[in-house]
Amino acid sequence: MKRLKTCTLFMLLTAATALPSFAQDAAPAKSADDKPNDAQMMTMMMDLAKPGENHKVLEPLVGTWTYTTKLWLSPDTNTPPMEYSGKAVAKSIMGGRYIQTDNTSKMQMPGADGTMMDMDFHGMEIAGYDNAKKKFVSSWVDNMGTGIMLSEGTYDPATKTITYTSEEEPMPGMKMKVRELLKLTDGDHHTFELYEDHGDGKETKAMEIVCVRDK
Repeated sequence: MKRLKTCTLFMLLTAATALPSFAQDAAPAKSADDKPNDAQMMTMMMDLAKPGENHKVLEPLVGTWTYTTKLWLSPDTNTPPMEYSGKAVAKSIMGGRYIQTDNTSKMQMPGADGTMMDMDFHGMEIAGYDNAKKKFVSSWVDNMGTGIMLSEGTYDPATKTITYTSEEEPMPGMKMKVRELLKLTDGDHHTFELYEDHGDGKETKAMEIVCVRDK
């Protein structure tokens, strides 16, 4: 919200000061120190706000999906994972700048005494491409915590894979590095893998999700 307010205020102030220069000179020159002037800054900001080819990479995610999840609660991947299925509904928002995905499922999680308990899961992601950072970006929230997972990544067109990285702190003082792979197999299938590094430099697979488009 702070970034939005700052950018909006800057654009309004820039527009106000730039209008005279637009009227006087159709192609305003740069200042003596070669920094963009107000009019050029306004043009740059408007260009950065436009969705482009990288945003189209995410368009195949739009739709309704059935997914199956494997979740490893232990770093030992030889331990059988917990498995469950759910629904995901993804839509394009803000003029194609972002994809918002709502995920719902019913799953079982261990309670305080170790007994498995039924739970309604709800998670939401907003993903996009940041033209200024030149990176894919993602935010994730769900009803199993109060934090916001923020990730940045790059796209490999040869493998149709977005690789995201982030650093999380699920418990106070317990930071871990996270690597996520979003594989855009085709228009009707994509998979998601999540790997964790708890500080020993060794990654362990924590999650795998296979999504199939509903027909």
